[in-house]
Amino acid sequence: MAFGVAIGNHAWRRVPGAALKVPRASMASVASTQPRARMSRLESDRFIDYSVLDSNIKRVQERLRRPLTFSEKIVYGHLDNIEDADIRRGESYLKLRPTRIACQDATAQMALIQFMSAGLDSVKVPTTIHCDHLIVAKDGNTADLATATADNEEVYRFLESVCKRYGAGFWKPGAGIIHQIVLENYAYPGGLMIGTDSHTPNAGGLGMAAIGVGGADAVDVMSGLAWELKTPKVIGIHLTGQLSKWASPKDVILKLAGELTVKGATGSIIEYFGDGVESLSCTGMATITNMGAETGATTSMFPYTNSMGAYLAATGRSDIAKAASAWRHTLEADRGAEYDRLINIDLSTLEPSINGPATPDHAIPLSKFKEEIAQSGWQSKVSAGLIGSCTNSSFEDISRVAHLARQALDAGLQPQAPLYLSPGSEATRATLEKAGVLEVFEKSGATLLANACGPCCGSWNRQDIAKGTDNSIVTSYNRNFTGRLDSNPATKIFLTSPETVIAKTFAGDLDFNPATDAIRTPTGAFRFEPPPSIDLPAAGYEEADAGYVAPPADRAQLHVDISPTSDRIQRLQPFGAWPGHDYDDLVILIKVEGKCTTDHITPAGPWFRYRGHLENISNNTLIGAVNAENKKINAVRNVFTGKYDGVPETARDYKVRGQQWVVIAEHNYGEGSSREHAALQPRFLNGVAIIAKSFARIHESNLKKQGMLPLTFVDADAYDRIEASDKISLRGLTKLGPGRAVEMIVTKSDGNTWSTTLAHSFNDEQIGYFKAGSALNLMALADAGSKTTSTL
Repeated sequence: MAFGVAIGNHAWRRVPGAALKVPRASMASVASTQPRARMSRLESDRFIDYSVLDSNIKRVQERLRRPLTFSEKIVYGHLDNIEDADIRRGESYLKLRPTRIACQDATAQMALIQFMSAGLDSVKVPTTIHCDHLIVAKDGNTADLATATADNEEVYRFLESVCKRYGAGFWKPGAGIIHQIVLENYAYPGGLMIGTDSHTPNAGGLGMAAIGVGGADAVDVMSGLAWELKTPKVIGIHLTGQLSKWASPKDVILKLAGELTVKGATGSIIEYFGDGVESLSCTGMATITNMGAETGATTSMFPYTNSMGAYLAATGRSDIAKAASAWRHTLEADRGAEYDRLINIDLSTLEPSINGPATPDHAIPLSKFKEEIAQSGWQSKVSAGLIGSCTNSSFEDISRVAHLARQALDAGLQPQAPLYLSPGSEATRATLEKAGVLEVFEKSGATLLANACGPCCGSWNRQDIAKGTDNSIVTSYNRNFTGRLDSNPATKIFLTSPETVIAKTFAGDLDFNPATDAIRTPTGAFRFEPPPSIDLPAAGYEEADAGYVAPPADRAQLHVDISPTSDRIQRLQPFGAWPGHDYDDLVILIKVEGKCTTDHITPAGPWFRYRGHLENISNNTLIGAVNAENKKINAVRNVFTGKYDGVPETARDYKVRGQQWVVIAEHNYGEGSSREHAALQPRFLNGVAIIAKSFARIHESNLKKQGMLPLTFVDADAYDRIEASDKISLRGLTKLGPGRAVEMIVTKSDGNTWSTTLAHSFNDEQIGYFKAGSALNLMALADAGSKTTSTL
């Protein structure tokens, strides 16, 4: 089949309880002359075909007549229309055919509700749903998992039933974090995957083009449609040397985030190459590509390496390793390939970094961190240390941390702050337990959390610090926006490597540097020794397939019921189509000041409960955004009553009055998570446009999919001239077209007017979303049209 995926009937099973190993007969069936390998141990009828991918790439090379970077090979190798595709980096749009879809439970709810409304019988592309976001960290693994199972029974039952009905795979709560389950079971070199989570690029550590999207994009691909992506630019990261002493793979991306900033890689793929690449472990590369999302990058990728082959073998996929090794020339950049930007990093001179607080791109070398603390006034006492999450929860990460913890325990030390550990998956947790690693954390008094996102995504019921209390925590996570982890805006969140987290937690001081400092003990002073290199478990990973539910072969009689009285799951009603005229006298719901991430637009934490119920979750719309008029959060003036109220309450009042509205914002609006609720909620509450200095990629796409207008100031200074009491008119919508600007007329409260120009990135198909009211509406119209035509 095309796009490197083949279908066959060769089933393969593993003996329950055995380590993940490929039987000799299965390995022998994939000879060097055979380009195929199973796409997954869990899907017996899906195969990777590297000969097809290679053929597609050659057709692109013939068209473009130039060398291709590795990421270009993989992205263009999955084009829907190679001969007709317009391929211009940073300018044209591509139609692509992803080979996989992965969704986490918080975003999957709305995505599956949308898919159900499409009226199809089955997902058209291999799809998995992973229950990892709704498990709230509080008391530890066993108690938290039991609580989550009881509290979210309706949601889990809904997700599993939809998977069974429509042919998707379902991973139960406790099985693991989506990105680690994907890395262990589904990621493969040369694949193209989309996922409804911004850290989907984690799979780039295994040579996959893995891209975070909104649920509407996933629905398109589930429905059998091609997926649209603006042709990415390519940023090349040339790695030389080898990591040493305290430096870790996490420090590569911490440094790079500081250089690129949170929006510096927007519209680009970050592609790593050079001799230094071969020195990194597969899971270390996954750490780097995972956190590349914090630079705004479309995705991040490493070419195929020997460590990828070793990881594939350790996770029961030796057949993929053999096939990929035979086609290695396909899975690396062409000689002479050119990048839009080139950055050199010498791994041998890299020192540990610590990034934060409040933004992941404030990178501070550990050697300079004491000065930064002294100048900033941050709390120097560490109030909690958190290790794990999808970024740093591998066997390698946790084993290295355990080695350091054992040193401190042997010296008679104990952590000076609560220590939390989040394994990435049940397979990894069981493997660590068998290796005796978890025993070290038990002796350290650490709290073992569920195999889930927990605090990293805001699912943390923190009990030890009262809201509003100034404190500092160190984590190996990937994101540190204000209030992100514990919903406490006074908490300062610092991102660093797992090794640095454990050292600072034992020391109890934020300014402790394990490379230079000692910890006082009753008998003298203790110094950490750098941990040894630990890559993979010698006997492979333990089996953990009990957390997986495969779709049944016979699904025709299965049904999905949604209670009309449920406060967790709600069927969607189609949004109204564009009325066909310009918008006049729109009110400004809020003029946002400063950073406005998806955490500000639709906070996580307790609001995860309503991710499948649009009406209920819309009650948190923009409650974290700062109002430029009064510098307050969740307090805007109602233009009709003159009274101040919450943002969602004001929006609901406008909706009842039939008044449409806009949001005015600054740079990189919608940075952060892929959650499409940040676009659905404003649309549901009668918003029509977000007017900003710039947008984050995923959020801009989500807004378009829901029929909203994401518009950008051509003159960024126009933002400063706008006041909350102004009325906004948008002209030129009847002639809206690619590259054709929109005029914004601003009417002041005294009747005076001024105008400015707004740009957009709509193409013709996306304009169709706007006119139809949403991408789903346009899909329904097209389906109705095809049915009408077929009856003529």
